[in-house]
Amino acid sequence: MVEQRVGQKTIRLVRGDITEMEVDAFVFDITEDVKLGSGFGGAIQQRGGVAIQKQLDTIGSCPTGEAVVTEAGLLKASWIIHANGPKFREEDEEAKLASAVRAALARAEEKGVKRLAFPPIGTGLYQVPLDLCTRVMVDTISEHLSDGASLEEVLIVAPDDREYKPFAARIQEGA
Repeated sequence: MVEQRVGQKTIRLVRGDITEMEVDAFVFDITEDVKLGSGFGGAIQQRGGVAIQKQLDTIGSCPTGEAVVTEAGLLKASWIIHANGPKFREEDEEAKLASAVRAALARAEEKGVKRLAFPPIGTGLYQVPLDLCTRVMVDTISEHLSDGASLEEVLIVAPDDREYKPFAARIQEGA
């Protein structure tokens, strides 16, 4: 396990399935039309129940760089924060990613979340470069935690070594 202390707060890197983490909320990278779709979104709906998509349908959309919240249904967490990060090497990719991370952190604060889990946003299907994602996410989370956040711990949940190793290196730099 790799972690970085930010004052009394912690950024912790773990391997695993984000939906299985013992957290108050987790972040899911969603598209503007807020459809869970197939793949990981389909797994969230299957594990958490159709109520999650029904809540998203009432929300309607989520612009790039923003985040919306639903209940987590039958999942361990209470909330899912749906953040819309950059897709397929869009313009201003770094700024859009930082905005999505800040928006997710803000939604977590609004819900009184103490433990929040993030996936590496956009590094799979959406092809956000892993080095950019690592730097932007760790730095944005660290900045937020050092700025009087009520969040106590932020997990970055890497599903495999491809994502784990660069996040571990970045977190250890700041530890």
